[in-house]
Amino acid sequence: MSDRYRDLSPTTLLSPVPVVLVSCGTAEKPNALAVAWAGTVCSHPPMVSVSIRPSRYSYGLIRESGEFVVNLPSAAFAKAVDYCGVRSGRDGDKLAACGLRVRPMPGLNGAPAVEGMPAQLGCQVRQVIPLGSHELFLAEIVSVRVREDLFAGDGSLCLDRADLLCYSHGVYQRAGDALGFFGWSVARPDVLARRMAELRSR
Repeated sequence: MSDRYRDLSPTTLLSPVPVVLVSCGTAEKPNALAVAWAGTVCSHPPMVSVSIRPSRYSYGLIRESGEFVVNLPSAAFAKAVDYCGVRSGRDGDKLAACGLRVRPMPGLNGAPAVEGMPAQLGCQVRQVIPLGSHELFLAEIVSVRVREDLFAGDGSLCLDRADLLCYSHGVYQRAGDALGFFGWSVARPDVLARRMAELRSR
């Protein structure tokens, strides 16, 4: 490992980041957009942010309805996610072109979720902040759906089974292997041994 660095111009180099499929519109006329500028911003109430260029077709749909769904895709959906990121909904039904279907999302008036995705977060916009090239949508998560196969027998959520997709400087990748759990650096030896064994057995 080198201790030498190269200075670059300021750029969006934060990596990896989750890549999500943001669905919007209605069940009758759905649209979806791949978004890599997304993140958690608050725990109580649970909130997320997505940044979207005003020129995008989805931007207008979300501004008008005030809602959207953050779909967490697995690696199996990578090609469809990319397609929904490079094509415009103005030119046709992107979801249909990818063989994807939608379903109603609880808590929302119209924005549908994409079927088959490991997890779906129904979001209502609380604030829109102009930033420059993008505008930031701050939204409260009002409903969550997770695929049944991602739960263990004891009811615990195992998102590491979801083979989630992430994005690293222009490249789609799978989320990596579990290395630890929150608090593992200070866990008691017995807790560490038990929790790590659980992670390895998934």
